Amino acid sequence: MTRLKIAIQKSGRLSDQSLELLENCGIQFARSKDKLFWYGRNLPVDLLLIRDDDIPRLLLDGVCDLGICGENVARECLLDRQRSEAELTPEVALGFGFCRLCLALPETVSFDAVSSLDGRRIATSYPALTQEYLRKHAVSAEIVELSGAVEIAPSMGTADAIVDLVSTGTTLRANQLREVALVMESQAVLYSGTRRLDDEAGKLRALLIKRIVGILQARDSKYVMMHAPKAAVDAIADILPGAESPTVLSLEGQPDKVAVHMLCTETVFWEHLEELKAMGATAILVLPVEKMLT
Repeated sequence: MTRLKIAIQKSGRLSDQSLELLENCGIQFARSKDKLFWYGRNLPVDLLLIRDDDIPRLLLDGVCDLGICGENVARECLLDRQRSEAELTPEVALGFGFCRLCLALPETVSFDAVSSLDGRRIATSYPALTQEYLRKHAVSAEIVELSGAVEIAPSMGTADAIVDLVSTGTTLRANQLREVALVMESQAVLYSGTRRLDDEAGKLRALLIKRIVGILQARDSKYVMMHAPKAAVDAIADILPGAESPTVLSLEGQPDKVAVHMLCTETVFWEHLEELKAMGATAILVLPVEKMLT
């Protein structure tokens, strides 16, 4: 049987959450001393811990079968290598690693439109995405490619503007820069690559994707239990967000009240509980959901 190969970021903002996600899928890894290759002990799955910008390349080259990286990294690789987006399939948006790729200028420089950057120098670690953005706006500018510390380029005199990742904006403010335009928004995504798998490995890939979807669904889901008037069950179901059909159980010695159990696939807020209370519900419990398959 072909062993499934999964690539994640070795270190950085996506590393810990990517690893936690895979371990929550039930994979037990034997960790190597160099921390670059981990062997799956209970499933035929191997983990490669590499640089984030190498992940889409290995997927495109058929070296790995699944990989977790930012949408910005995947898109940059596809543009750089002039490859079709169909060759890198986004399987699941993972809901972490949120950031945005932004155009930023020194705080003292005025900005009216992207066209004002015509003939200017723009520093970035994402030259392909930047070039695509400028082309869409019919702007001709010089791309200054940097592998790091992009935000200091204007103060060093090597660029007039930058295109860089922004999470909170703290780094921009620390370097007297301000965000003026959005290039793209990004989050961590599970991608599949081009390598053909045998039937067993294909089934395993599908199983892991299904488990990951279940984990993400469980993360935002809650199991709600309460005692409530029998006549209010339908109204209660309408109040709770993302609720499936309730389980209704009779209560000993209380013919007009029932126990109601409901799975809610969206966040349950205090306002929801207060509405339930106003409808006569008592003993309301909201419990986390650890795992879920639908």
